[in-house]
Amino acid sequence: MPISPSLHETDSVSGDAMCFAADGAERLDGAARPVLAEIERAIVPLARDRPGLRLWGVSELNTLLDPVGAIGTLIAPFAGAAARPVRAILFDKNPATNWSLAWHQDRTICVRERRDVPGFGPWTVKSGLLHVAPPFDLLERMVTIRIHLDDVSAENGPLLIAPGSHRFGLVREEAIDAVVARCGVHVCTARAADIWVYATPILHASEAALNPGTRRVLQVDYAGFELPAGLLWSGI
Repeated sequence: MPISPSLHETDSVSGDAMCFAADGAERLDGAARPVLAEIERAIVPLARDRPGLRLWGVSELNTLLDPVGAIGTLIAPFAGAAARPVRAILFDKNPATNWSLAWHQDRTICVRERRDVPGFGPWTVKSGLLHVAPPFDLLERMVTIRIHLDDVSAENGPLLIAPGSHRFGLVREEAIDAVVARCGVHVCTARAADIWVYATPILHASEAALNPGTRRVLQVDYAGFELPAGLLWSGI
């Protein structure tokens, strides 16, 4: 589905009062403020020359994101007490990497090694990490968060979501337009230290920034269950 500039007009339809239980998304205002400086220090050595950097082996982030960490404990009410971080991506939208992303669902997970398990596939390698598309009901048990390191206005390429679209299951490409039209669009603006929590399968998109600045987001997938048949989460 093409991303139209008119989507900004729908921000007033849903406002900022999103509820995770009803809409599949919710903003936690200022929730990361106590540890924002620690997150900043952890990402300073990381490359910023690409739109999205998949992270692995960043021990400082693991400490903050794990189930008993400062961020992990905030996510437990949404993902469950046993939920732990299983994938992290640092997005950096700036004048040099100002991209747009069409409406889609996230459909892959990151694992340690390949095993031929029914229902898992196809397999891909992204940034040197092994990814696979799992059965969709597995994704429906996951939660994704976005920790905002910078302010994100409606003009700075924020995340767009279709509230409630996670309840439609696997949405085929030819049906995406109709589902987005039915659910409407919410523009996920944020201040630095806000955290957006959303159901992993929710339909989402992003426009290129109209006024590109620095828009860094740490996106983390959480899961509170093990994978079948010896498959192991990659973790971060």
